Amino acid sequence: MAAKRMLSLLLLYLLLLLVVFLFQRKMIYFPAQHAPERQQELARQLNLKLWPTNDDYLGLISQPPPETDKGTVIVFHGNAGSAINRIYYSQALEPLGYRVILAEYPGYGARTGKPSETVLISNGIETAKQALHDFGGPLFLWGESLGSGIVSGIVASGEVTVKGIVLITPFDSMANIAHHHYRFLLAKWLIRDRYDNSKNLQDYTGSTAVVLAEADEIIPVKYGDRLFDSLRHRKKRWRFKGSNHNNLPLAPGMPWWQEVMQFVSDQEGSAVHSRIDDIQIL
Repeated sequence: MAAKRMLSLLLLYLLLLLVVFLFQRKMIYFPAQHAPERQQELARQLNLKLWPTNDDYLGLISQPPPETDKGTVIVFHGNAGSAINRIYYSQALEPLGYRVILAEYPGYGARTGKPSETVLISNGIETAKQALHDFGGPLFLWGESLGSGIVSGIVASGEVTVKGIVLITPFDSMANIAHHHYRFLLAKWLIRDRYDNSKNLQDYTGSTAVVLAEADEIIPVKYGDRLFDSLRHRKKRWRFKGSNHNNLPLAPGMPWWQEVMQFVSDQEGSAVHSRIDDIQIL
């Protein structure tokens, strides 16, 4: 009887693993979706427009786009919501003299498609190439949470020249985050979208700013620290005490925005900072 019960439990567990494996992307991507007309209306309310065209847009940009010689920032957002929810990046970075594109993923906003690592990175490369075509360089990439995986994938492709990157609450690999939250489901081994940031950035030669929330409950700060420690190029880390994953101090005008952009824009600094110099406690 005991053996039969154990076999039944094992079969139920294997069935659970199969269901999780088949539907795992439902546990990773949480898009907010809008009809095209509603997306355009939401953009207009925030003084944004769909870019490069309404019919086949890749992101949102201010209307009219600011003229600048400092360069273009493309923001790749996290796994929930959509680009329209990230207007604070435009509000903070445009006053510093940068053009800002809020990249949108397939399957998010009014865009068709189904998100996956391959799809999002391929789309990110297309977005970066379009930005360089429309506006020229220099190009800076910001990746928020999941978006850090998009940024590292773009960099690893070698298809786009990127001057500097900023990673907000990033991780070393999605497989490790999955293991942290779902180890009983063998997530580290079953996950398909692995977003291996440490591997993807190993040959990058630009500058990387890493922004961490010390009380992050979704991506524990140790995984951002592991990523930072794995980087062998010019890097600097900002840490926010008391902040969790969703309450970083993002108000426009806060000093760290300018500090981060000055760092990734400056290619004259030393190749690698010391452990004391590259950490700023705020």
